[in-house]
Amino acid sequence: MSNSTSESTIELNRESIPSLAPGVYIVGAGPGDPELLTVKAQKLLMQGDVILYADSLVPRQILQMCRPEAEIIHTANKTLEDILPVMVERVRSHKSVIRLQSGDPSLYSAIHEQMHALAAAEIPFEVIPGISAFQAAAAKLNVELTVPGLVQTIILCRISGRTQVPEREELASLAAHQASLCLYLAARHVESAQSQLLAHYPPETPVAICFRLGWEDEKICVTTLDKMAETTHKEQLIRTTLYVISPALGEVTARSRLYHPEHTHLFRPKQKLNP
Repeated sequence: MSNSTSESTIELNRESIPSLAPGVYIVGAGPGDPELLTVKAQKLLMQGDVILYADSLVPRQILQMCRPEAEIIHTANKTLEDILPVMVERVRSHKSVIRLQSGDPSLYSAIHEQMHALAAAEIPFEVIPGISAFQAAAAKLNVELTVPGLVQTIILCRISGRTQVPEREELASLAAHQASLCLYLAARHVESAQSQLLAHYPPETPVAICFRLGWEDEKICVTTLDKMAETTHKEQLIRTTLYVISPALGEVTARSRLYHPEHTHLFRPKQKLNP
């Protein structure tokens, strides 16, 4: 499927979408593919008066959905102290503001402080979820990260770097679970990450190295844990990279009980055998 967006379709659909109430709409843009935006996110982009977007993390193609007269503000080079007054002033001028965030706002998006500041300024806001990179990665890899009898837990985490993680959440302790582990923001610290993971996962554990998922220059490399750092350096990856470490990436023969003929539940009671 193409990542391109039909401008004629957008113009046609926009006519049936009501105007937005003044306020801030914190919208998850997903990992990069414009077609992975939720329907609600598309509607908001089509109607927003002001669009503040992290231009280093969100593809410009997504802005094709915006109104031609919408005010577009890049925020990659701005601090919260720069961004907040703009949002407050525009809303108080009776405008709708779309704060476009990469991925899903609930994960490593730095929206906690934005929401706190907006609430303090008595500015109404709403959060619209988006698809996270780990979900896009699983889809691209054609895998399920929770396989019965093999792995039933997904851990979303990062490694200590410029932003420290609590000691109880250090990668080495999380790796002890040998779950499907999705490691964000670690490309610059890949040697340390690999070392900590190898303390618990077997060296042959499959690893998917996913760079800029959903972007035109997307790259996915599947290797083994003992080659994670080597492959990262070979591909010259230093940012926007997700690592998926999981036994579910290997050959799997297990089957879920959910649709097994011997599994019964409210909507599929046990069938009586013919005498």
